[in-house]
Amino acid sequence: MIRFENLQKSFRGTEVLKGLDLEINKGDRIALVGSNGAGKTTMIRCLLGEYTYEGSVLVGGLIPRENRREVLKRIGFVPQLPPPLKMTVSQLLDFSAQICDSDPQRMVDLIEKLGLEMEDMKNRPFNKLSGGEKQKILISIALGRDTDLLVLDEPAANLDPSARQVFFSLLAERLENTSMIISSHRLDEVAALVNRVVEMDRGRIVLNDHVADRTDMSSILNTELVLHQKDEAFAKTISGWDFESDDAGISWHGKVVGPDRLRFLGMLSRYTGLLKALEMKEN
Repeated sequence: MIRFENLQKSFRGTEVLKGLDLEINKGDRIALVGSNGAGKTTMIRCLLGEYTYEGSVLVGGLIPRENRREVLKRIGFVPQLPPPLKMTVSQLLDFSAQICDSDPQRMVDLIEKLGLEMEDMKNRPFNKLSGGEKQKILISIALGRDTDLLVLDEPAANLDPSARQVFFSLLAERLENTSMIISSHRLDEVAALVNRVVEMDRGRIVLNDHVADRTDMSSILNTELVLHQKDEAFAKTISGWDFESDDAGISWHGKVVGPDRLRFLGMLSRYTGLLKALEMKEN
């Protein structure tokens, strides 16, 4: 479906991609990981036809740089940094739907599922929205149409817990028919979503491996935890996960979306000395 062959890209004499070879097939859900400067974003930009390069990139047999409109119809893209667009949300949806021959109402429906009121949003300039609002709009545009490939760059970084739950459920609906590239600095952020891991370092692929595929993006973990003592810093952090406590601030309860399990445990690891008990049960 998608093939990179000896992909090379330089900026001002500095080689950023150094002969990448990678094939992505239908049903692949790839965690594209690596530190800043590894070349992940540059590889994605070549896939989207935004850069010239040496080597070959093919999407369904088409060269993205030469067939941008046809290729972009087949790709849903959520960038890490939202573009500074001055058009209103309504104009952005109409424009995006026209480009990919889709129904803007599908995008509106997803916007509302993610917790925004379209009536309140439609006349607001996109560049004036909050980070979370922009992310929800871009996710709705990417998922609100039929695509062969989703390219998601830190897609849930600015989402609140309830929106993350909806987002993972929407991805679950696309598992059988859509390939995915999910770019992240940290594997634990996306491990539950993927069945392949591709790690980049200094413009090269240093790991390309399949992983156990037991994804259940719609699972919910009922979570209870008890502290040795009340702690204001912990309370602020856990409240960001929509957890609630007893009056003493010692016992906390809430829900964690299955794909967020590792991310949640990573957060808790910072407070190991405070934890007295922890229980997570799947519905």
